[in-house]
Amino acid sequence: MTKSLRLHYAPDNASLIVRLALEELSVAYDTALVDRRAAAHTSDAYRAINPAGKIPPLETPNGPIFETAAILLWLCDTYKGLAPAPDAPDRAAFLSWLFYLSNTMHATLRMTFYPGQYITDAHHDASKTGSRAALNTSLALVEDLAGQGHPWINAATPSALDLYICAMLRWMALYPKGDTDWFTLTDWPNLAAMAAKQDARASTAALCAAEGMDQNPFSMPRPPTPPEGSAL
Repeated sequence: MTKSLRLHYAPDNASLIVRLALEELSVAYDTALVDRRAAAHTSDAYRAINPAGKIPPLETPNGPIFETAAILLWLCDTYKGLAPAPDAPDRAAFLSWLFYLSNTMHATLRMTFYPGQYITDAHHDASKTGSRAALNTSLALVEDLAGQGHPWINAATPSALDLYICAMLRWMALYPKGDTDWFTLTDWPNLAAMAAKQDARASTAALCAAEGMDQNPFSMPRPPTPPEGSAL
């Protein structure tokens, strides 16, 4: 039977955040591999689903949704979990941090992975230096937030914020390959605790099986060996 949700994904891409959310919410879904080596995300067929040509989009009964934060917010509100309720007093703070992760931290991280999409080759080193300084600022902010005792971040069960942050912690430790010495997870003890908690979740076990990741993919990340597709 065809499920009502379809996640277009590539291994170890932003789609893993949405996969974790779907698993945490116990929502049935199908997946469709986006072949990055064949640049499938630039095809006309793919852009009909996500005009921006990025990963992931999620096809829903209401049409496709793209942008990771938008997908997470739709899932949180549709399936009632991973976020404060729309009328909860702490909803405003949750939304502020969700979009900070998306618009600032993740966007800056992308610049370190794909500098050629943003700046000429001659300025790559300067861009990397600036981006990593900005990422350290972001890490300090979310480290402090994760230690404040809110029920919507770094609590007993994860929120959408935890899922988003854990993915970025993984990527900072792994990519670009051979150029990650600037980041050490143990420098950020609240975030390290968050990563360890997420490693133990059933959603993470499902992610590892689907995308070829080893155990402890957030606290002790290693490059994946996916059964299909490529993280590149």
